[in-house]
Amino acid sequence: MRLSLPVEPDPSLVADSADALTPAWLGRVLDAPVSAVRTRRIGTGQIGASYRVQLDYAGGAGTAPASVVVKMGTGADRSMTSQGYAWEVGFYRHLAARVAARLPRCWYAAISPDHTRFTLVLEDLAPSTPGAQAEGCTVARARHAVVNLAGLHAPFWNSPVLASGLDWLAPTDAEGAAFLGALHRDATEVFTQRFGAALTPADAATLRAAAALTEPWLRDHQTPFSLVHGDYRLDNLMFHPTSPEVAALDWQTVSVGHPGRDLAYFVALSLPVDERRAAEDALVEAYHAALDVPGYSLAECRAGYRLGLLHAPVITVLGCVYAAVERTPAADAMFLSMTARACQAIRDHGTLEAVTGTPA
Repeated sequence: MRLSLPVEPDPSLVADSADALTPAWLGRVLDAPVSAVRTRRIGTGQIGASYRVQLDYAGGAGTAPASVVVKMGTGADRSMTSQGYAWEVGFYRHLAARVAARLPRCWYAAISPDHTRFTLVLEDLAPSTPGAQAEGCTVARARHAVVNLAGLHAPFWNSPVLASGLDWLAPTDAEGAAFLGALHRDATEVFTQRFGAALTPADAATLRAAAALTEPWLRDHQTPFSLVHGDYRLDNLMFHPTSPEVAALDWQTVSVGHPGRDLAYFVALSLPVDERRAAEDALVEAYHAALDVPGYSLAECRAGYRLGLLHAPVITVLGCVYAAVERTPAADAMFLSMTARACQAIRDHGTLEAVTGTPA
């Protein structure tokens, strides 16, 4: 029996603005006597808006949280992002309980029948704070993050549930690979024209070559498979100030695919090129040791990492071109930094040649 994505037909139960986060609404979804709320926008999500909500209760909170983070959709045109909303709600409703990685507890998850409106009420992870993609991170933090990533992949390694048990999430088939390949090629032309001389000629060439290979890469490199976060990078991770704890947020790009995609995407984009070159072997080894999947060798893990690097231009380009929020200089700088690091890693590892099977 395949698991369906439950939808909420009552519009009043799917909050779509900060104004909707009233004591009555939060009391209803938390099943607690909320008497007052204080709401503040946090984060800079490209396709979702998040708010930290402090809660007061009449007669005591009991087991209810003192504060939560509420996430909802953003942007006027959500035609390109509604699928991501469904994936994130489906993840929290059906899969999160099986994940060994750290992630916020979900108190409430609802989505409208057309998937354009959703609401998540999540654990407030303070005092943890998000990483900063534009700044990068230390090798020590990167190690904690890849160990946490193994806790996502291991429980779903070649899982029958992912292969055929979800009607809202499935492995990419030939038709899906062709669609995404065409979308990536078109978006790459928009991206390279948008940034023009800000891209080096080598990076522009790598982006176009990668886009041309997206379809066969998706179609032909699908084993082993697991649950893939899809956008496992610093802005989507919360780091505790005094412990190694790392928590993963933003599951709107969750998919079924080769786990090397998450690993390569994170490592390539989180460290300056020279630091990545010096540390990546040890980071891949740390991930593999934490993964502890029988029959999956370190050599296979390294090969998956090499092929997985092609994930970075796909997510970077599509995330930039189809962002639902207004373009800003800070966002442009972030996307350019991600592009430069990803393209250099692809060239360093001969990833394009690995996908085509030609000598580097």
